[in-house]
Order: sequence, then C-alpha cells, then structure tokens
Amino acid sequence: MILQNSNPTTTTPSPSAGGLTRLGQSPTALALLGAALLWAGWPTHPAPLTLLLFVGFVPYLRLEQLLTEQQARRGRVFGFTYLFLVLFNAFTTWWVSYASLPAGIAAVVLNAALMCLPLWAFRRTKQRLGPALGYISLPIYWIAFEQVHLHWDLTWPWLTLGNGFASVPGWVQWYEYTGFLGGSVWVWVVNLLIFRCLGHWWNLPTTWHKDDPRRHSASLAQMKAFRLSGRVGWALLALLLPGLVSGLIGLSYQEKGPALEVVVIQPNVDPYQEKFPENPHFIPREEQLRRLLARTEANLTPQTRLVLWPETTLEEPYFETAFEQSPAAQRIRRELLARHPGLSLLTGITSLGRYPDAAHATATARFRDDLGYFDVYNTAAYFRDATTPVVFYHKSRLVPGVEKIPPVLSSVLKNIDLGGLVGSYGAQDERTVFAAPAAAPALRLGPIICYESVYGDFINAYPRGGATLLGIITNDGWWSDSPGHEQHLVYGALRAIETRRDIARSANTGISGFINQRGQITQRTGWWVGAAARATVHLNDEVTFYVRYGELIGRGAQALAVLGLVAMCALSISAKFRA
Repeated sequence: MILQNSNPTTTTPSPSAGGLTRLGQSPTALALLGAALLWAGWPTHPAPLTLLLFVGFVPYLRLEQLLTEQQARRGRVFGFTYLFLVLFNAFTTWWVSYASLPAGIAAVVLNAALMCLPLWAFRRTKQRLGPALGYISLPIYWIAFEQVHLHWDLTWPWLTLGNGFASVPGWVQWYEYTGFLGGSVWVWVVNLLIFRCLGHWWNLPTTWHKDDPRRHSASLAQMKAFRLSGRVGWALLALLLPGLVSGLIGLSYQEKGPALEVVVIQPNVDPYQEKFPENPHFIPREEQLRRLLARTEANLTPQTRLVLWPETTLEEPYFETAFEQSPAAQRIRRELLARHPGLSLLTGITSLGRYPDAAHATATARFRDDLGYFDVYNTAAYFRDATTPVVFYHKSRLVPGVEKIPPVLSSVLKNIDLGGLVGSYGAQDERTVFAAPAAAPALRLGPIICYESVYGDFINAYPRGGATLLGIITNDGWWSDSPGHEQHLVYGALRAIETRRDIARSANTGISGFINQRGQITQRTGWWVGAAARATVHLNDEVTFYVRYGELIGRGAQALAVLGLVAMCALSISAKFRA
C-alpha cells in the first residue's frame, strides 16, 4: 500500500509541502493531534465532527513512519505511541474519575497500554513482512484486540472504534449485518487510504533525489497527479459508500412488531448524597419507594403494560428466596400492581444467593459466619403481574475493579474482613428473557443492566432467546454532569440497530427515554431531574444477520491475527537458523 523511503537522508520534500510537512516532522505534535482528532470525533460532540474519526489515526501513521525513517529505538517508538493513546483515553474517558479517582487513572493508563499491543504487532509485521502486508495487518490486529477486549476479566470496550458512530446512527444502519466492529473496519480503512493520499506531502512516495534531473519535469508531475487522484478516489469511495448504503437501508426500514405502551421512571436520587445509608443526606428507603410509587402512579394510563425502574432501585440486599416476603415487594404488589391489572414492572435490586456449603459455592461466593456462603448480585427483578412470583436476572458483564476483581486479588481479599461486602459480584452464564404476561402476549423483555449495554455480541443473546423488547436500567449519576452519561445513552442506539429492537431506558440520575429500531432517540428526559417518560414501542421478533451469526468480523480478525503472528515467529526462527 505504502512504500518507505529507502534512503530518507538523500531526499527533499516537494516545494509545495509547507506546513503539513513541517507538522509531519514532529512526533510530539503528531501524537497530540491524533488524540485530539479522535476525541473531537467521539460522542457526544456535534454529529459532523464524527468525520474526524476518519483522520484521527493518520497522525499516528505518520508518527510511526517518521520514527521508522529515523531508525528510532524501540523505547522511543513505544513512548510516542503510548503518548498518543493515553491522551486519547484521557481526553475521552476522564469522567470515570468522578466515580473513583484510582479507577479513572487505571482505566486511562492501563487501557492505553493495552491498545499499544496491536500497534506493536503491526510495526513488527511491517518490519518483517514489508509495508504492504504491514499496513493490511494493522486493522486486523486492532479489531482482534477489540474482540479480545470484549471477553476477558479486564474488559473495557468503551472505546471500541465502532462505538464512535453512536451520535450518527443514520450512518451505520448496516450494523444489523456487521455489528459495531464493522464500524471499526470502516474507521481504519478510511484512515489508511487518507494517509496514503497525504504521502504526497509527507515524502511518500513523491520524493526524489537532489541530483535527479527529472525533478522539474512535467511528465513526472503529471504522473504524480494521476497517482494522487486515484488514491483520493479510493479514499472517497471508502468514506462515502458505507454511508450511502446505510441511508438506503434506513429509508426502507419500517418499525416492526405490535405496539405496547411503556413508562420509564427517573427518580433522581443522588448516589453520593441521598441513595445509600452511609450518605450524609440519606433518604430513608421507605421514602424512596413512596416517591417512586407516586411518580409511577401519576404517569400511568389504562394502556400502560410495562414500567421500568432503574438499577439498584431497591439497594438493601435481599436474599432471593425471601424477597417475596420483604416489605418492599409486598408494597409494590399492593400499591401498584394490584391497582393496575395487566401491568408488569422491571426494577433493579441488590440480591443475595445462598449456598449450603463450600462445595456448592461459586468462585465469586463470599463467606460470613452469620450468613455462610453467598453471592451478591446486581439484579433485575421482574414482576410479571400482581401474583406471579418474581423472576431474577443477574448482571453478568461486570465493571472491572468495581464489580469484578481479578481472581488473584479476589483470593486475597476474601480472607480479609473489612466489615462489609468484599469481592466480585456474582453473575450468570446465560441471558434471561422474561416471559410474556397475559395482558401483553408479545412482550418478552430482555433486561440489560448499566455497563452491559456497551457489548454488542452480549446483547445479541436476548433476541436469540426470543426477546422482543430491550430494557436498560442504569444509574449514571456516578459520573456527574460529564460526557459519560451522554455516551452511555447514545451507545444504546447502536444496540437497537444491531438487534432491530426498541429500547426502553430507565436511569436513576442519568438520562431516561426510548430508542426505536433505527437507533433514533425518540424521547429523553433531562439530566439530574426527577422525571418520567411514556412511549409506544414496537415488539419485533425477527432476528438480524448480526444476531444470528454474531461477531464474524471479530472472530475472523482473531484468526488472521494469529496467522500473522505465526508467520512473524516462523521468519524469526528461520533467520536465526540461517545466521
């Protein structure tokens, strides 16, 4: 794709190079520029700025090329690569520090280090197999990394490149076929092609020797112009064609499935000041529940069939076997569901599951002398009607370091009595799709708790299991008034497109509302206000290509990445034998 100068010290730039060439000679400026472009293109900046994602990696590509020309040491290459990535992470996800300063620092520092891995593999491949295969390998390694980052203990896919189009769902209606990793492919292909075009100014490959008599020839200038126009044409095609295809899909798509009226509640209880007993202005749990019931009652109509309350609405830990006897559950049945026959409720709770002994306990189970072996769950509880027993779903994509502790640390902490609940939360292997109530036979609800909504392949299990509606319950108030809660909201638009499911979203102190099957946010509440929203959703039971077949792009990239790494190892071994 791109050829390196074999002898950069004997070349001079074109007279028209100007400022762009000077910029291309400063590694620090290139690292800062690349991070700033990616940050500016990320949600939730104004939608037109999303275009900057298509050039955000160009400064890095020039940075790597420049350091190669200078024959820089590995440490210097890593340093500037890491600078670029840590700035991108810091600019984009600094708000994590609102919830926990150590967690915010760790998220930025460690995630940037992990992002260096695919870029290191690209550089080694380029050195071993040449520039053409090197640049082809770059998106493969990166997307393989993104796929791995979805499935391990320290998973943090917030900055998966395909999530960058969340503010412009109209550009990526084809996610129903590719999922969000298709957006990552789009970003990389366009960046590489634009970098190829900019080589016209960055001495690639439009440079010549000082004593070359052809340097001013008209024929050479015409040849270069022809080559550049071809490169620009390919870059424009790669940029525009997916958008045009998306537009055609969006224009022809119609909302599918029977209609259903849903209400989402936003109680707006401050998690730092009011929500929990240790807070300085704690609102008693009975009062929190009274306010919820009153707000819900005020927003129901005879046609309402489902209500959503947010994550950890009932935060007092309940053993699931005794939850039905709790005053909160009985009050919900008596004061809400019994008064409104045909109404269902999804609410977040903190629940406990008990085990008879260590042999039956899970790896995440804790032990206390007074309780025995038990798991703590971040749970969605579903009241199908006024009398049917409550059904539970346990959050299974847990926040690293907050809800999930790596096993090596967990084994240490479980033996330390800190006076509270220590260790990882429990999870479940399969997704739970709640059965349809008699009053709404087409309603099969897939519960999604907070962080889980970032995972496209994870959400696919709900429609595969028969879900006709997705319900997100969350508490985004941990991040204050920052881009965090806005990004979390719009990421849901991508999940709606991938699954072609309507989404009802209830947030405690974030933003509640509704997203249709095109990924359009049809209603949204304000930030940090008590509110409710009511809408008619559609209950689609058709399965998209992406839901049926999953992350084909991610798995394919992993296979190709392994082949590339094996080829490099084989060449290294062969070179040693020859030596």
